[in-house]
Amino acid sequence: MFDQENFASRLEAGHPIYILMEEHKLLLQFGKKFKAIIAELTEKDLENRSEKLKNLEHLLQHFKDSESHYLREENVLFPYIEKHGLTGPPKAMWMEHDLIRGIKKEIYQVYENRSQLAFSAFFEKLGSKAEELQQMLSSHFDKENNVLFPASLRLLNEDEWKKIKIEFNEIGYCCFTPEEATRLTEAEEVEARAVVANEIQFETGSFTVHELETLLNSLPIDITFVDKNDEVRYFSQTKERIFVRTKAVLGRKVQNCHPEKSVHVVNQILEDFKNGKRDVAEFWINLNQRLIYIRYFPVRDSDGNYLGCLEVTQDITDIKKIEGEKRLLD
Repeated sequence: MFDQENFASRLEAGHPIYILMEEHKLLLQFGKKFKAIIAELTEKDLENRSEKLKNLEHLLQHFKDSESHYLREENVLFPYIEKHGLTGPPKAMWMEHDLIRGIKKEIYQVYENRSQLAFSAFFEKLGSKAEELQQMLSSHFDKENNVLFPASLRLLNEDEWKKIKIEFNEIGYCCFTPEEATRLTEAEEVEARAVVANEIQFETGSFTVHELETLLNSLPIDITFVDKNDEVRYFSQTKERIFVRTKAVLGRKVQNCHPEKSVHVVNQILEDFKNGKRDVAEFWINLNQRLIYIRYFPVRDSDGNYLGCLEVTQDITDIKKIEGEKRLLD
């Protein structure tokens, strides 16, 4: 029988797996508290109802904040595991992440629409979804703690874990993550980087590497380049990146950067680009009350040879509001 407590005790407080497992414990506790509060509430309990609803809202915020937990796994841990040939379990875990997101979304909707429901119907629906979430979290965390995490410790070396910790910190943590887990040592804060100062010559000019990198990061758009082998080769690091990108995805198949349910769309776009059937694929979505415009372009040389795909993501919310003219500098 796998000794989870002993396994966790062998990890340092700052180790990425220790962090994830501590968050697992806390999320299960929150789920248990959430169910308990719902069970305590009754239609006649007017005196304590307001306070208990506040407690529910506090726990709901924890559930919303837990998104960074899943993003760290999907965008950092999973790519490192896949580089060692273990691809099935990360895909399965990502699919379960999306199931968890779906249940949480339903919980948020029930709570936000509570004024439209009778008291008994509201708590019946909320209680049912809370039970569903708790069962899903328990099953999912058990698989990660007992299978995925021990496998990752066998596969990854010390240098890889240091890089993972740095990238975990770049994405950020949940509001409930233990502070001692997130603290970096001085050595962990220093990431080795080779800086090449020579100029890169183009037909219409030149840049130093530093100038070119800074220019790309200054663009008012996010760009990601996927090469002809469907592997992620580069992404810009703008100040307000819309979608999470980490260095762990470099060299990763782009299909593995998307949930299984949308891989067929990715493959269709790439196939059309490679066959010359399409010169652009574009989508727009609403995200956090902002309109996000996402475009994909094939990158071809002067002879028409396919070199890869460029993803361009832009927040166009404010652009859509532009009217008339502006000729003077404010």
